[in-house]
Amino acid sequence: MSRLPRHPGALAPYACSDATSRGREHDEPPPTDRTAYQRDRDRIIHSTAFRRLEYKTQVFLNHEGDLFRTRLTHSLEVAQIARSIARSLGLNEDLTEALALAHDLGHTPFGHAGQDALGACMRRHAPQGGGFEHNLQSLRVVTTLEERYAAFNGLNLTFETREGILKHCSRRNAQRLGDVGQRFLTGGQPSLEAQVTNLADAIAYNNHDIDDGLRAGLIDLDELQTVPFFGGHLDAVRRAYPVVQGRRLVAETIRRMISALISDLVAETARRIAQHGVDCPDAVRAAPPLAAFSAPVQQQLQQLQHLLLHRLYRHPDVLRNTTKAQRLLTELFDAYAADPRLLPRAYQRDDAARQPRAIADYLAGMTDRYAIREHQRLFSMRDWPAY
Repeated sequence: MSRLPRHPGALAPYACSDATSRGREHDEPPPTDRTAYQRDRDRIIHSTAFRRLEYKTQVFLNHEGDLFRTRLTHSLEVAQIARSIARSLGLNEDLTEALALAHDLGHTPFGHAGQDALGACMRRHAPQGGGFEHNLQSLRVVTTLEERYAAFNGLNLTFETREGILKHCSRRNAQRLGDVGQRFLTGGQPSLEAQVTNLADAIAYNNHDIDDGLRAGLIDLDELQTVPFFGGHLDAVRRAYPVVQGRRLVAETIRRMISALISDLVAETARRIAQHGVDCPDAVRAAPPLAAFSAPVQQQLQQLQHLLLHRLYRHPDVLRNTTKAQRLLTELFDAYAADPRLLPRAYQRDDAARQPRAIADYLAGMTDRYAIREHQRLFSMRDWPAY
């Protein structure tokens, strides 16, 4: 098993650094009291879009309970996992954290149901307009939509942060994105920091969706125990702590699963780094994907994801709310498209061809509860005066 030496605070030669950064879209004096990637992270944390994540759905709607994950708590959990992995591999922790905190900035209200609804609406109202995809929307948030600086739109983040936000992208969209879309046209890879963050995202949502699904009563331990990866860790906890039950049993099992996944990811990634001899960020981009789980663990994860897909994400209670959310956002989109005067002035466009994208921007920026209130304001007769 290959392992890299641990030097907390020291960067490996293949890590991104200020010295190798491709810079920002708009020139700015370099920071004097922090690194370029620390500046990126700080700008993301102070953005409006980041604050809104507190009231956006992960799997369960925000108003269903205070203990379920939101996009904000999920992003924080991804950042913690990603930084741990980055430190073990000698990667740039600040860039890794910035990517983790930014990866869901463009997510719609109501999770993937909202994304699907806006995608369908854009295909109907603007068939040549590029559709809707939350990774692209996250990039749009940090390059265009945030309004915090007098000199430029967006947050003016480094190339490495902007590029790393894009996990996937169609060839058509990549062609209009310039430098950040180039790797989708040439088959290159993003930085190792971005690769690690993508897998930290998977570690976080797989394990924490289990926790939320158990808490909601939509899955149970007997079902999960049929999956070897979960069942093996659950059995180990029961052997070590025979009297532990309930929430403590679940938490201890999930903690061990996360630890095992991180260890496997670090070991397999270190092995691949050594195998391909990468010695600089450009060599990472030219190599095959380097951050990965081992084949046996990847197979076990796929079994777990299959169970979550069929038993949790397609549970009738989840699908019921998915259907409601898609109808709500579709009705809002259609109402705004029929009469853009219903929109705030900042989202009204003189050019009809540009109006659908502005509507998508407005809806994607909503929190769950704001979208519900806005739908009630437009469609509910409940508050009308009695005659």
